[in-house]
Amino acid sequence: MELFPDGAHVRLRSRVHGFYLYAEEDEVEATWSPDWGSLNAAWAVHRVVRPGGTFFLLRSAAYGRYLRVTSRSGDPSDDFTVAQRSYTTLRKRGFMWEASDSEDGTGDVVLRNRKYGQLMGSWVVEDIPPREDPPELPEVAPTPWPPVHLRRIWYMRAADQAELNALVWSRLWFIGRSVSDLRDELAAALGEADSQNITLCVQAGYRARLTPLVIDLPDNERTMEIVVLTTGSEAAQALVYPDVDAE
Repeated sequence: MELFPDGAHVRLRSRVHGFYLYAEEDEVEATWSPDWGSLNAAWAVHRVVRPGGTFFLLRSAAYGRYLRVTSRSGDPSDDFTVAQRSYTTLRKRGFMWEASDSEDGTGDVVLRNRKYGQLMGSWVVEDIPPREDPPELPEVAPTPWPPVHLRRIWYMRAADQAELNALVWSRLWFIGRSVSDLRDELAAALGEADSQNITLCVQAGYRARLTPLVIDLPDNERTMEIVVLTTGSEAAQALVYPDVDAE
């Protein structure tokens, strides 16, 4: 069976300490966590073909940012770390991964980064099956006063993923973190009488694939780019939602 098939969702569990690769809510750090049942521990596989072979990228199922290797000091010869980044260019090799069997009889995989070489070994890859239906959005929590977060939202209504136009983004200032409130406000801005007629996706960079936004916004004031699909449209039906409760 192919390791990391395109479009699949996986968890990566370290054989060393048993924790999972985890996309922190700050949308920057990638750390380790025992919380396997969180979208932050789920990664979508994005395969690409480049000179030299086929590689895969890992996109967080929480907020859509991609796993990238970077040196701590900016010097490629120095110590490195993994972090979440927007995917805006095809040329950044730090996003690109290859996987191979560890050949020690455990079935573990070794991850090799195209830029930095072999970095992370002894990983247990856990496949996450897709949900049959999209999850319900979380209930709206009371917004504290004064509001904690004021965030700029760039949004676009799209017929499908192939018709995204960088020139037609609109802006909305949003208070709070509730994804349900955000959907209501975007529906009003777009003239939709029923907010359930729209499906929200995050696009973390020009080259990024769309990630369904089904959890409350991150605990920061970082600008977000939201692509709005029509619920039930071909594009919305093509979205894959990982069943993170499945063991």
